[in-house]
Amino acid sequence: MSNHPFAQPSAEEAHKREKTILKLKLNTDPRWVDIASKNIGDILVDHAYCEQKAASTGISLIVSYPEKTRLVDELTELVAEEWSHFERVLQELRKRNLPLGRPRRDEYVVELMKHVRRGGARERQLMDQLLVSALIEARSCERFKLLWKHIPDAELSKFYYELMVSEAGHFVAYVDLAKEYCNPQEVDARLQELLKIEGEIVTSLPVRDDRMH
Repeated sequence: MSNHPFAQPSAEEAHKREKTILKLKLNTDPRWVDIASKNIGDILVDHAYCEQKAASTGISLIVSYPEKTRLVDELTELVAEEWSHFERVLQELRKRNLPLGRPRRDEYVVELMKHVRRGGARERQLMDQLLVSALIEARSCERFKLLWKHIPDAELSKFYYELMVSEAGHFVAYVDLAKEYCNPQEVDARLQELLKIEGEIVTSLPVRDDRMH
């Protein structure tokens, strides 16, 4: 099996990925999956835009750091995968005769992005951008796992299992890229800082029935 982050993993590798990333400091409120499953149309709309924004983030990083060959190559694949996820969520909306609707402000991402340090060394800013992106993927993975395990719709359950595995691979790719271009020890230390911040942000936000985050 390939070690490439976007290769289709074996069941064992998928489990290892999940165990690696689910080190979030705070688990999702258990009420979320119940209210999410009762408002699946709103969740699917929000999820679609999450995938679109994830693709846009990858494109933005490519445009900002075109000289970093590995980043460009890996994020090109990530962007394609995120966009394919957008298309798949759109298909689930169409099956239910639901429109895409308009994007909602993602307070979770907005608050997390405030902790990307501006100015200073360019590599430090890149590290923060990559690690914040990794944490968004980790939180998405955790939410997908809850939907996979608890949502009553069997077809959607399978869909969210597949996306859970994919998001785990994205987390790994972002952290590996941070360690490629920055000091690995500094990356590990900053990741721990951002994990703590991420948990505080989740604690501060209300449990919403129409949001993926």
